[in-house]
Amino acid sequence: MSPAIISLIIQLVSGAAGGNVIGAVLKKLPVDKILATVLGAIGGAGGAQLAQLIPQIQELLANAGYGAEAGVGAGAGALLTIIGGLIKKAMAGPSATA
Repeated sequence: MSPAIISLIIQLVSGAAGGNVIGAVLKKLPVDKILATVLGAIGGAGGAQLAQLIPQIQELLANAGYGAEAGVGAGAGALLTIIGGLIKKAMAGPSATA
């Protein structure tokens, strides 16, 4: 299996894990497990890809290996899950904020 495929799998899995953890911790976010998993996986892969565009982060990821990619993926997955939850909450209207 190529290193690029391994990196993508790590990013997707760690992003999904990050999304589920933040969904469980922040009970006021209106995200269920499926939404947290999907948003987390997308955020994990997308965030890690965006992070590689910054030269300093790209160098850090190259030197630290797959563990750093998992950390970036989990953080980005959690962040996208928070953003998605806030958007969903805002779209639900004022009755959902009580």
